Amino acid sequence: MPGIDECLLEAMRLPGARGAALVDWTSGLALGTVGESPGGDPETMAAEAAELARMAVEHRAFAPEDDDEPAHGFGDGSGDGFGGGATGGPLEQQQDPPVEDLIISNRDSYHVLRFVATSFDSSVFLHLWLARADGNLALARIRLGEMAGRLVLG
Repeated sequence: MPGIDECLLEAMRLPGARGAALVDWTSGLALGTVGESPGGDPETMAAEAAELARMAVEHRAFAPEDDDEPAHGFGDGSGDGFGGGATGGPLEQQQDPPVEDLIISNRDSYHVLRFVATSFDSSVFLHLWLARADGNLALARIRLGEMAGRLVLG
């Protein structure tokens, strides 16, 4: 199972990848970065992307329709922003983020923010910056999902 550095390097092997980061959306801090950053500053990029991630997670309009959890607090009392949807057994109480990913496109690039489910109180996402001319958005979403599932934090 890959750690942060290995995961980010794997993301950079995707066609059109310009930069990648693992970001904590509650603090806005980059836990790791590789490649270029939009605007040239990885810390600013992380903080700005975290604002988008927070908005998507905290607002009910973006939650799954079958999600009966409250908009803030998310039902399990942990305050982690994730609903009570455990995907693992009793030993692995993995929390599923209410949003899988966000995709932002502009004239020359895509930004894919993929939320990472963890077995502890976590609030992180992978941010991949793709050149639109060379990138494959569908492939990037699939691979980021696979990477997020294998990522080992801690």
